[in-house]
Amino acid sequence: MAFTPRRRNQVFAQGSEDVTSWQRASECSIMIWTLLLCSGFPRRRVETIKSLAPHVLGVFVGIIVGITFMKDSEDAVNCSSLPPRGSEHLPRGIVVPLTDLYPRRLWGKPEEDLLIKPKYLLTLTVGIKQKDFVNECVQKFSKDWQIVLFHYDGKVSEWDEFEWAKYAIRISTPKQAKWWYAKRFLHPDVVEAYDYIFIWDEDLDLQHFDAEKYMELVKKYGLEISQPGLEPDRGLTWEMTKRLGNSDVHKNTTEKAGWCSDPQLPPCAGFVEIMAPVFSRSAWRCVWHMIQNDLIHGWGLDMELKRCALPAHDKIGVVDAQWIRHRVVLSLNSSGAEDPALPKWTSVTSVRDRCRYEWEEFKKRLKLADEEEKARLSRAGV
Repeated sequence: MAFTPRRRNQVFAQGSEDVTSWQRASECSIMIWTLLLCSGFPRRRVETIKSLAPHVLGVFVGIIVGITFMKDSEDAVNCSSLPPRGSEHLPRGIVVPLTDLYPRRLWGKPEEDLLIKPKYLLTLTVGIKQKDFVNECVQKFSKDWQIVLFHYDGKVSEWDEFEWAKYAIRISTPKQAKWWYAKRFLHPDVVEAYDYIFIWDEDLDLQHFDAEKYMELVKKYGLEISQPGLEPDRGLTWEMTKRLGNSDVHKNTTEKAGWCSDPQLPPCAGFVEIMAPVFSRSAWRCVWHMIQNDLIHGWGLDMELKRCALPAHDKIGVVDAQWIRHRVVLSLNSSGAEDPALPKWTSVTSVRDRCRYEWEEFKKRLKLADEEEKARLSRAGV
């Protein structure tokens, strides 16, 4: 039987009746004790009752606490057992609220489709010009990783020369950034099957990177959000992501003077960049909700990842023992060159200008959201 609004109202009404019943019981008990202590009972009986009062009161308080706990538990069960929105008319046993990205055969039995279920997900936003870089990158990941390619240049069949590409999920929409893809195709209910999600750029050199060893360190140090250390010989924006040669993992750093208002906050701690982040399942569920539909470059997102892995100074870190190089191929920065609406002299800088604008807009939205949340909690007395 579906859990209809009428049934839901009956449950809540029953809860109200339970509250009323124990409130009445407490009022009656108080009245009885008052009558006993203030009436004309013999002195000895009154003293006896007084000596028993603490014990009876303790039992009474225990009953009240028990009733309250049972009510809260029932409410929790009732809320958690509500069917997913849109499935109210279906029997519970047929509802499948989650999905995955496992490819399936067109023949045979469904239960025999998957010889291996990948534990992790690697997504790469790619263009054909970086095909060789991407191929080198993918070779570093075993069959424990499901590969997803987001094609921003519309060229898909050109990748068929690679054996691994035959088993990859490939999605193509021209001139889109990876956070546009991530918001639309990596919904938490879609990637729930994977323990960790890698959302990486295409221009990474993984010569000194071992994916299996990386995951061992991530789990050993309890990292919910992480990235490999960056070799600083190709340019470095943040000290936090710089590879340290004498450690497995680091979770904090010392930045330039004035850059960190708090040593436990970004960019000195609780921080990774958006070029090669790795998210646990639970952290990604939080981050996905923070990504804005129209802010497709993700600038500023790295500064706020701290909201999704608490305490951030302990749950976010850089894996030094498995490190990468950033080749710094500015493929998206020239993607406006073919847009006839843009003057030629602005085509190269137009993408970077959009990135900066998105960062400022993201900060404005977060500030407003924080203020509204603070006001809401204040009204609720929290």
